[in-house]
Amino acid sequence: MTTALAARRLVAAATKRQARLALQHVRSHHPDPMSPKMTKGWKAALKEADIPTTMADKETAHALEMGLPGASSIEDKTIPTFSRGELPHFAGINTFLKAPYVEDARNVGDYDATVVGVPFDGGCTYRAGTRFGPQGIRRISALYTPYNYEKGIDLRESMTLCDAGDIFTIPANLEKSFDQISNGIAHIASTGTMPIILGGDHSIGFPTVRGIASVTTKNIGIIHVDRHADIQEKDLDERMHTTPYFHATNLPNVNPKESGLFLQANLVQIGIGGWQVPRPAVPIMVERETNIFTMDDIEHLGIEKVAEMALELAWDGCDAVYMSYDIDSIEAAFVPGTGWPEPGGLLPREALKLVGLVAKEGLCGMEVVEVSPPYDHADITSLMALRIVVDALGAMVSHGTMGNHKSIIDKEFTPF
Repeated sequence: MTTALAARRLVAAATKRQARLALQHVRSHHPDPMSPKMTKGWKAALKEADIPTTMADKETAHALEMGLPGASSIEDKTIPTFSRGELPHFAGINTFLKAPYVEDARNVGDYDATVVGVPFDGGCTYRAGTRFGPQGIRRISALYTPYNYEKGIDLRESMTLCDAGDIFTIPANLEKSFDQISNGIAHIASTGTMPIILGGDHSIGFPTVRGIASVTTKNIGIIHVDRHADIQEKDLDERMHTTPYFHATNLPNVNPKESGLFLQANLVQIGIGGWQVPRPAVPIMVERETNIFTMDDIEHLGIEKVAEMALELAWDGCDAVYMSYDIDSIEAAFVPGTGWPEPGGLLPREALKLVGLVAKEGLCGMEVVEVSPPYDHADITSLMALRIVVDALGAMVSHGTMGNHKSIIDKEFTPF
């Protein structure tokens, strides 16, 4: 090799090193490209090893005991003959997330949270079908496991969950159904378990809140995610799915004028807008000084800021917060299975971000409403509703707020 050629190669090598160093300097705000194990994805993988399998092992043993050992040709000796528990996802009885079905409703207090269906669409004013919402959400929930990779949690190992079945609603009778709903939710809440309600149209937003409010003297704030205001007094001369928050905020301990640093309602409404907000609702919003965030507000302020403000307003002067999530708050393209789809709503990731931020502070109950399987395609609306519930549970488990609501239960259950 000539001296000149060697010199040229030394210069080229030095140039490459300088370029590589320059590239690393330019990308200094990213994780080191030479250390991909600095990503959140890798950290989540490592976190899995810290999650116990105690309850999963217990479920496997129970499945073998109740479902009998599998055939002799089956090599995996944890597989029973009859399907029991989570696996396989395509088989078994569809409770919510394959959670235990509690036939004796007096035993729901043995669990941290209780799922209950409210198959009622008597308050629907246009496209009926939400009476099948609980069935749809439960059916697609078989697709899920209780483990979330990014959060590094396993609900089965971190909390106890049961399914109490459905409240017996009365078709074509709003008021009797409301009493049945309040009766059921009051009983569930009185035991200390957290009610998770699968609707049903949004008219149930009044009797669900009334049920929880009846077993506490404490004040309750509401975070209501929706494209519609749902706060007029009557619609078509009845208390329909456009009216729940007029009546809920008439309850003594959900009264918007009782307390508050800013003298505003503890009702926060997020996502309101479009061409489906009835004008009769607007004067009530102004009169009760509700806190309204449109999609433009969300775009301008960002999800994190809206959630921060919503929590500040809902919790101000209150001892607990209830979340009511209307699935039609999400962009209509993602949730076709609902009665009043409205384009321009939240994107799925925005919706889940909002739910997680709200729920991490703790909830005394939550509902997901307006899922209408007859209008759905490929169960995608039911799937979104399912994800909202499990993300809320995951946020509470992750932040240690699951069960905080128990302190507000200070009145005995009195049947409606």
